[in-house]
Amino acid sequence: MEAAEQEEAERRHAYPHGPRLRGDFARDYSYNHTFPLIATSYSTQRIVRVDDFLPSSEDIDHTMAFKRAWRTICSSKVGGILLVPKNTTYRVKPIKFGGPCRSFFTFKVLGTIEASTNLEDYKGRQDWLLFRNVNNFKVDGGGTIDGKGRLWWSNSCKVNKSKALSFTACNNFTLDGLSLTNAQQMHLTIRRSSYVRALNLDIKAPKNSPNTDGIHISGTRNIHIQNALIGTGDDCISIVDGSKYVQIEDIICGPGHGISIGGLGKGYSKNHVSNIVVRRARLFETSNGVRIKTWQGGSGHAKNIAFYNITMQNVSNPIIIDQQYCDQNKPCTEKKSAVVVDNVLYKNIKGTSATNIAIKLKCDKSRGCKRIVLEDIYLVNHREGKNVTTDCHNVNLTQREFISPKCLPHNDSLIFL
Repeated sequence: MEAAEQEEAERRHAYPHGPRLRGDFARDYSYNHTFPLIATSYSTQRIVRVDDFLPSSEDIDHTMAFKRAWRTICSSKVGGILLVPKNTTYRVKPIKFGGPCRSFFTFKVLGTIEASTNLEDYKGRQDWLLFRNVNNFKVDGGGTIDGKGRLWWSNSCKVNKSKALSFTACNNFTLDGLSLTNAQQMHLTIRRSSYVRALNLDIKAPKNSPNTDGIHISGTRNIHIQNALIGTGDDCISIVDGSKYVQIEDIICGPGHGISIGGLGKGYSKNHVSNIVVRRARLFETSNGVRIKTWQGGSGHAKNIAFYNITMQNVSNPIIIDQQYCDQNKPCTEKKSAVVVDNVLYKNIKGTSATNIAIKLKCDKSRGCKRIVLEDIYLVNHREGKNVTTDCHNVNLTQREFISPKCLPHNDSLIFL
């Protein structure tokens, strides 16, 4: 069995029932935002098939067929369904599905869309499949988006790699039931958008594939991610500057780097992230659990964040705040400013740690972390007979209910309430 097949088998074995999780919990931290209604009646809508625009020859490049099908559906006054038929694979170069469109439509992927394997096709293109300035639509069908990323992974540098499926400046849309695999870089990127649902997704790439985040959220508000099975070589979900009112629930994450907020504040930038809820998640064999990471020298805030009802299985750094994040080979110089981390709750987080330090709150000397709450935490070492400990600095901390291991005071400004 090849390494990728073995990894997938282990992933499925860990949680054989897939990404749909269940559980009764005492407290609900969801924001309960009302999403605008999307029309769903297809009684008067037309079906636009990609196959209707294919050339008669055996051309393996299907990009033009997708462009023509898109122009047809986007310009329709009555909307409709753009259909990518099942049991068929379509090879596509980088393409932009630009709006605005005239009516609600569904982009229904039943078959497989795979990326061109000619690297010359991607020169100057940051995205492979890009929806831009499109509102009131749905992408569903249960098909597959295959980025053919192995061509790119030998060069781990992020430069010139395309994101696989991207939505920029799109509002009031749903992404439901797709499989995304082997992205060139990030699998699903959502930028500067609002009122977004991402449901029932299966995202996978080998654990050694660089920069292959599962879902990356930037500058987006009112987004609901639910029922996702994510295993990649980078963050399962990453949330960066300008994002707020983000609700993430019923997630299985692993392998990968966990669920991350940040990095924020790189290059002295001012970044803001707020009102984030992550609940009912299972992480296994990830290099981090739930993480907030900020660079020294930045400003802004990461505030009003809740992580709760989360299970860890052999996870390194299950709970981590790192206000001194640095991803360069030489040490980063110490700065006197930092993004403020404020009002963060960790509740009902249990399981096993792959590292001896299960809770790491590495907060900045100048700003520290404010109003951090640990409640009902039970983490043990994955290796039987080994203990776990904590590393907590410069944090205003409340520990309540049962906590194991507890944060212990150091000689810095650790404050317990």
